[in-house]
Amino acid sequence: MSDSNPEQERMKARDEGREPWGLWGSYLSDRQWGTVREDYSADGDAWTSFPFDQSRSRVYRWGEDGLLGISDSDCRLCFAPVFWNGKDPILKERAFGLSNPQGNHGEDIKDYFFHLDNTPTHSYMRGLYKYPQAEFPYAKLLEENARRTRLEPEFELIDTGVFQDQRYFDITVEYAKADAEDICIRITAVNRGPDEAELTFLPTLWFRNTWSWGEADATRPELHLNPEGIVVAAPWQMPVYYFYCDAADEIIFTENETNNSRLYKTENRSEYVKDAFHDYIIQGEENAVNPAQAGTKTAAVYRRKIAAGESSVVRLRLCQQPQAEPFGNEWEQVIALRQKESDDYYEALTPGLPDDMKLVQRRALAGLLWCKKFYYYSVMTWLKGDPTMPPPPKERWLGRNAFWKDLHAHDVISMPDSWEYPYFCGWDLMFHSVVFALVDPATAKRQSMILRGERYTSPSAQQPAYEWALSDANPPIGGWASWRIYSIERAAKGKGDTGYLKKAFNKLLMTYAWWANRVDQTGDNVFEGGFLGLDNIGIFDRRYALPDGSKIEQSDGTAWMAALALNMLNIALELAKEDPSYEDIADKFLNDFIYLAAAINAVGTGGFSLWDEDDGFYYDVLKRPDGTTDYLKTRSVAGLTPLFAVESFDLETATRFPLLRKRVQWFQQHRPHLLEHLHHIGIENEGKRLISLVSPERLRRLCERLFDEKEFLSPHGLRALSRVYLDNPYTFSEGGETETLSYSPADSPVAMFGGNSNWRGPVWIPMNYLLIEALQKFGFYFGDSFKVEFPTGSGHEMSLWEISLELEKRIVEIFLLQPDGRRPFNGGADQFSQDPHWRDQILFNEYFNGDNGAGVGASHQTGWTALVAKMIRQLHTFEPNL
Repeated sequence: MSDSNPEQERMKARDEGREPWGLWGSYLSDRQWGTVREDYSADGDAWTSFPFDQSRSRVYRWGEDGLLGISDSDCRLCFAPVFWNGKDPILKERAFGLSNPQGNHGEDIKDYFFHLDNTPTHSYMRGLYKYPQAEFPYAKLLEENARRTRLEPEFELIDTGVFQDQRYFDITVEYAKADAEDICIRITAVNRGPDEAELTFLPTLWFRNTWSWGEADATRPELHLNPEGIVVAAPWQMPVYYFYCDAADEIIFTENETNNSRLYKTENRSEYVKDAFHDYIIQGEENAVNPAQAGTKTAAVYRRKIAAGESSVVRLRLCQQPQAEPFGNEWEQVIALRQKESDDYYEALTPGLPDDMKLVQRRALAGLLWCKKFYYYSVMTWLKGDPTMPPPPKERWLGRNAFWKDLHAHDVISMPDSWEYPYFCGWDLMFHSVVFALVDPATAKRQSMILRGERYTSPSAQQPAYEWALSDANPPIGGWASWRIYSIERAAKGKGDTGYLKKAFNKLLMTYAWWANRVDQTGDNVFEGGFLGLDNIGIFDRRYALPDGSKIEQSDGTAWMAALALNMLNIALELAKEDPSYEDIADKFLNDFIYLAAAINAVGTGGFSLWDEDDGFYYDVLKRPDGTTDYLKTRSVAGLTPLFAVESFDLETATRFPLLRKRVQWFQQHRPHLLEHLHHIGIENEGKRLISLVSPERLRRLCERLFDEKEFLSPHGLRALSRVYLDNPYTFSEGGETETLSYSPADSPVAMFGGNSNWRGPVWIPMNYLLIEALQKFGFYFGDSFKVEFPTGSGHEMSLWEISLELEKRIVEIFLLQPDGRRPFNGGADQFSQDPHWRDQILFNEYFNGDNGAGVGASHQTGWTALVAKMIRQLHTFEPNL
């Protein structure tokens, strides 16, 4: 991509600190209620402590939320559109969804909104919300989902019938920056229905409440209407901003203060409260808003009647400098120009893409950028409470996250799904960072490093997982992410950022030490039960020992560690090209890898290898207190993770570092038994070398399972669990417990981990991505000398590189328009395929049905699912005629 592109120039100015193009963005969270941060209960029940019903009336302590809104990077000043269709009991201020206990498959958003466009500097942002004209069926959604079991599908908004006859508004919200601190805002509502319909717009500007908690030097900001009819915003520790509202019917004010009277039947601290606009607009209570036209929350009111098929536009502007003509020709020109620049930017990213693939890639990247959100959580302050508030219950000092007293998060962080998971998730963030490297390398580096900083890492060097359980152990893929970020930028610019790579490597050394010293508790290089991101994958809950004291030795736990050792080896070798001292530490990682590989392949515990020769698969092993062991024979993605521990090196790298060859020779002479299943690491193939946990013989046997359509291979990628368990569930008894595991292509019928957690059959794009990369590394080494049947039993042989591209095609197909007019991720809803206003609106779900590709889980999981953008680029590079 050319650096002359205007968006590239803005990114450069941002990264060099010349212009604050990153100050404003889509940083306003989609959901703040129901989060751990806002939970001050004794029992840690965050969903009950702050439910949706309180969100319009109760002030948030740690953030704000809104629908397709924006804020500054500190979330001091916030903007979001608000709507009322004349029938709803509350204003549409934020997306509605069910809490974890309310949904029959866990937390579940019900509104439909879509991320249409976003640029790395947020110079142009566009989102779409579909607002029913009938009363929003809040009660019906709650009642029907409460009635349904985990064996039934979720009851969605489309199922209620509120979109029949197209009786809804398509509301597009656009933001275009005239400069870094001058934002033109356009809200366009189109009546898709057959009749005229009323719609009230309430574009709302407000301050996050920073003044009620007793923070040092915090002053109360103010919004007021000046004599010229312009809203003036004077934030704490920020310049003054001006909010222009073109031809508003009126501008109303209140305070961002809790309505204690409604929630707790106690006296309000302020005469005007957070939910005043609900009472004013819906109930007609004129005294609900401040007649002095001042406060900490304001909204412009536009009451419109929109004819069938017609549209209505609201024009706004938020800027630092007063404007003589805020809505002159320049306003329209800014929006048109920024939209064109966004078009040009994404066209240059992957030139010549077919239109539908271009749409999918651009929407995936837009969602990734929209999900960068402000995240604030000081655990010590949260534990102690605020001086102006009642002290939290003493139980919290022994409860969730009490160990993490030093964590102080106050950053813009990429969220997995900013409604269902509105917080950072450690291993999700690594996948996000790799995708960011496609469009914004500087942001990729910042995001990949943020959790390794001193404000996040624990004194023991553990990195936090996610706010519901900061101490969970996520797979250590930081080394992989750092190397991929470096490699992607190197490929684009011809030179990698070794400064970043050194910083990442130094931080990763602490991560490596934590894993080696804390997780391998028995010292045998085999890693036992833990979360590891694969919740609900096993027959037993792998986080805990069984009642009889038996522990689960995890094939994936050991494999993740082996993969980390190879990632560190790879980075050390790259750095050693400029600094030879890194070769010594590369030698250390090769040494560790050999021991880890020996443990999983041959030595094991109690004489057991995690490889079952009879089945040709890696299994978890149950280790009993008496020393006996047994396989837990469930063929899942956990048993495929050993494939991730692979690196292939070209001739130059293989010959540059003789110390590594000497290390292999040392093992061959002094520890030959450890190389029994690693004989291949000393063999050159056309000058290339391979270091992998899985030997070529075992790779071939795994491929038989992996590419079998009766097992892992689906029309839309690789399943998380073998489909063989659909008709033949696996049952195991131990210590008085008997559990059965069966294949489930979509939502899990088992609530082992709670919520919508499910690894029992669906396609997970991040795991597919890692498997595809592993196949490509094997393919680089073997070339056409190693071919297997694809699909298994078809008689059609392909190289591993060819298979990797075929798998990418299957995954990309999930989102592409098919000949029958459907996109597989949409499932069977006819309106999504038949209505042209729905058909091209794309969601990037958390995971996908293993049989038909329908999206499941979190619906805006545009973090790791945005990996599809990377796959599209690779497919277009190597198969441009797709």
